[in-house]
Amino acid sequence: MRNLQNTPPVIVQAKSIGHPIDFKWSKNKIEQFLDPLEGNDELEHALMQINHKASVGLTAALLEWIYWRYTGYTKMNNDTQKRIEALWCSIGNIENTKPLVFDANFDISASGTVNGPLWIALMNVTMIDVMYRKGSYAIQNELIGLVLLARHITPRKRVFDKWLNRTLAVLKRDYPCQYNNDDLEQNFEAVYDSSHEPVICRDFFFNPEFENSTEATEKAIN
Repeated sequence: MRNLQNTPPVIVQAKSIGHPIDFKWSKNKIEQFLDPLEGNDELEHALMQINHKASVGLTAALLEWIYWRYTGYTKMNNDTQKRIEALWCSIGNIENTKPLVFDANFDISASGTVNGPLWIALMNVTMIDVMYRKGSYAIQNELIGLVLLARHITPRKRVFDKWLNRTLAVLKRDYPCQYNNDDLEQNFEAVYDSSHEPVICRDFFFNPEFENSTEATEKAIN
């Protein structure tokens, strides 16, 4: 994906490129990102308003925030980039991509301010990919930890917050969830078919001049 060679202006504005790795990282932080449901009701509610393909697109965009934050700090970024590209491909046709398996044997440590956040990010992305392929009605819940993680490692959090709030508002309008989340417990084992949902592109998240439409999205993808 050629666009991944161009840093989004909002990520530059957030000072994510080349900024010292100076955020706090502890066992409590790790637990917060791995089990984030408690205390994040507002974020959970906002995420539950968007459909499955929008959820995967947001996953790719959040992973890109993390990707650029660690550019120059780790060799794992090559793998991260491939996963971002695979997520975008899966939105077009899930059959065109393989499952995003990561650290199946838990060989990588979640400690350290570089490997730790990357491990959690890629593990979260793996779970989102699994739920997308299964058609799980609860896929949106898996994004909470990824949102919190991307925000935590971003130097200028107000820039990230503004981007996220605007993104979620437009996603709710243009890519609304197709089922009632009040019935989530009843649908826990059910399978949702997202193949009918409209596709979404990277420009939706990162190009301030992008005007969303079916035609514009198809042009951006192709």
